[in-house]
Amino acid sequence: MPKLDLDAIPQTNRTGYPAPFDRPVQGRWYRRLSPASGLTRFGVSHVTLKPGAWSSQRHWHVGEDEFLVMLAGEAVLVDDSGETMLRPGDCVSFPAGEPNGHHLQNRSEADCVFVVVGAGDDLGGDYPDIDMRFTPEGYVHKDGTPYPAERIK
Repeated sequence: MPKLDLDAIPQTNRTGYPAPFDRPVQGRWYRRLSPASGLTRFGVSHVTLKPGAWSSQRHWHVGEDEFLVMLAGEAVLVDDSGETMLRPGDCVSFPAGEPNGHHLQNRSEADCVFVVVGAGDDLGGDYPDIDMRFTPEGYVHKDGTPYPAERIK
């Protein structure tokens, strides 16, 4: 497989989060590497968080494993255990079905960059800090009422 040219892979900061949950991720820029490389069994994203940006709302997946490798800069991992500083070379994992809400926050003055890999079934999950869950069909309130927003996978 040839080396991927990151500059040739489109970068976006698109989100499907409904307002106001979309604001903290405005400075999250990502490239979907799996489609560009022909991978079909797991997802890989190259993510840059601008200063002040979050990777996502704090969440966990019912059927998908996640693995993250920090490449540059630093970010604070916020999960159910508290806060942990991540620096280049640090790795973290989130097994499917483990209800440990997590995300990264860039509290520094410089960009941070990481690669995240996900594999498994898209069965949905939960955002423990806000009135939102995600399903294969989209975002819903905790009571099941749909949000008028299209989930981006």
